[in-house]
Amino acid sequence: MKLYTSQGAISPARVHFFLAEKGIEIERVQVNLMKGEHKTPEYRALSPNGRTPALQLDDGRVICESTAICHYFEALQPTPPLCGTTPVERARIEMWDRMMEFELMLPMAMAFRHTFPAMKALEDQVPEFGEKQREVARKRAARLDRQLATQDYIAGSEFCIADITAWCSFRFFRIAGFDITDETPHLAAWFARIKARPAAAQAFA
Repeated sequence: MKLYTSQGAISPARVHFFLAEKGIEIERVQVNLMKGEHKTPEYRALSPNGRTPALQLDDGRVICESTAICHYFEALQPTPPLCGTTPVERARIEMWDRMMEFELMLPMAMAFRHTFPAMKALEDQVPEFGEKQREVARKRAARLDRQLATQDYIAGSEFCIADITAWCSFRFFRIAGFDITDETPHLAAWFARIKARPAAAQAFA
């Protein structure tokens, strides 16, 4: 297998973190986003949406999208479980992961893409939209802080893929002003707890 990835980008980071937690190592092929390598015909033939990461299986088939790749590896190697073990656990963790993706990571990404100067080369920026999305993300972070006052991890008492999604979002988008402050102490404690995991160091490596 080969993982087509982009070091330092948020979506690949989620897969890197997940694989490190599992202790899985596979060949990585770097795709330079700033040079537009993800837009080449060769890469488009591999990944229809032209994004990273993309996992090419030994038989040539390709799996795109971070969550899909993580679920594939979860099925191959269930231990340690990061997506739940019972039907209820799997459903709840999937619920929280999707909420972290769509209610936290996506608004952060829109704020970053539409307000960060370096993104002008890649995005037709609408700063007003970006600022509105910034507020959406900040409100979601405040709600998450209140939730983490009574539990250690996003989906409950155990670390899971939802924590990876949220942690990578805060870690990456701090460059766009999403620092965790003293106003959200429970969120700060959670972030430190995840950062202390050995696999966290591999996310953006």
